[in-house]
Amino acid sequence: MDALPTLDSTRRAWRACLLCGLVKTRAQFLRDGCDNCDDVLELQGSAESVASCTSGDFQGIVALAQPSASWVGRWLRCDRFVKGVYAIRVVGRLPDEYVAALRDKDIVYRPRDGTSGAAGAGAAAS
Repeated sequence: MDALPTLDSTRRAWRACLLCGLVKTRAQFLRDGCDNCDDVLELQGSAESVASCTSGDFQGIVALAQPSASWVGRWLRCDRFVKGVYAIRVVGRLPDEYVAALRDKDIVYRPRDGTSGAAGAGAAAS
């Protein structure tokens, strides 16, 4: 089995993707993008997108080695994502232009902040 991705040991450097909850450092998001969402969020190489679409304010983390086989992965809605470290709850919402881009691709945005409602005026219903 491949090793899980590594994180810098300084917790302050960690950020979580607002769409999928994947936790990486700012530098990792900037260098590699989001392993699950970069086709939509285009974080790779864009400091502005990394700042807009990730948050340093999140609660709890869980490492998923086999997301599709994990009840925790299903509970966090990460069971179709790559293995890695995920935030349990992420504070913040995607900007409206990203929510609209998701909607155009028939992807429903469900915020990872623990609320069950839609994310703002321009968000798709959950």
